[in-house]
Amino acid sequence: MKGLFKKQEKQQVKTKPKKIKVKTIGPRKKSVVFLWIVLIGSLAFGIYKNFTAIDQHTVHEREIIETQMIDSSAIESFTKNFVKDYYTWQNKKDSIEQRTEKVNDYLTEDLQALNTDTVRADIPTSSSVGNINIWSVSQENEDTYAVVYSVEQKISEDKSSQWVRSTYRILLHQDKLGNLVIIQNPTSWSLPKKSEYEPKQPESNGTVDSDTVQEVIEFLETFFTFYPTATDKELAYYVKDNALPPIRKNYIFSELINPVFQKSGHQIQVWVSVKYLDETTKGEQISQYVLTLEKDMNWMIVQ
Repeated sequence: MKGLFKKQEKQQVKTKPKKIKVKTIGPRKKSVVFLWIVLIGSLAFGIYKNFTAIDQHTVHEREIIETQMIDSSAIESFTKNFVKDYYTWQNKKDSIEQRTEKVNDYLTEDLQALNTDTVRADIPTSSSVGNINIWSVSQENEDTYAVVYSVEQKISEDKSSQWVRSTYRILLHQDKLGNLVIIQNPTSWSLPKKSEYEPKQPESNGTVDSDTVQEVIEFLETFFTFYPTATDKELAYYVKDNALPPIRKNYIFSELINPVFQKSGHQIQVWVSVKYLDETTKGEQISQYVLTLEKDMNWMIVQ
């Protein structure tokens, strides 16, 4: 039996599994250091690209709009003088020749030739100019401007006469010295029409109670009664920081029309029309106001 046990022990020893050796690389090996460098470099590059992309996007979206103002006073004066000379003549040879000489001072040589017979020597009518209105001055390019104007002409023939209103458009060239010349003949155009725009009307929204509404109405009636003739010193009791200027008019207060009240914080905004009788013209004058009121001891117009 003892021999049998010894034999089994020997077999058990023989079947015992062997340990597997694991090869480790130290953290200071060159290959590990290289891998860390690659990893950190990749991360840094990714962060850099991200911030660079954001900066480029921001610069791309940024846009500066500059508005250039046009001083049109010289262009308007030049146009009005031209219109007066161009549309004025008498049915007499001398008058027509004088008109031609005047008109040539505004036109290029090509346009002078084009307009030679626009008013013939045997024309049966005479024309005088009434109102001249400049409707628009727009810049076509760096040195060219378009002007839309209307002119009223009194056209007389024999013993009859009539007023005619017409609208035209011309092009002018302005050189670096500010000199002007017309480069396109008066061309029939259209007048601006009435816009269909209607602003949204304010409405009382119930934020101001009835007692406060009554107080404000009494304040406004008192104020607008003496406002037309009030001096700066008198206005200072009712108006803060010159929110309303003195007007010094011979008006008699009539009534407030459709006042609208809205509360915003400690302030009240009022939309109101004020009817006056104009003692000078004997007509009614209706002024419209948008006022901001505050109350400390008394009500004040602050804006």
